[in-house]
Amino acid sequence: MAAMKPRTGDGPLEVTKEGRGIVMRVPLEGGGRLVVELSAEEAAALGEAIKGVVG
Repeated sequence: MAAMKPRTGDGPLEVTKEGRGIVMRVPLEGGGRLVVELSAEEAAALGEAIKGVVG
């Protein structure tokens, strides 16, 4: 599980490898972040899904 960080602003989108998982931190409107831990397979599927929408 990702460590809690203080809310010091939205900040950039971050994706890091932590242990076996990949942790994605997405800034939210109104402050705070959505933190999601993914496996490598889930991250690849997410990337393909996003590419399908964006082009």
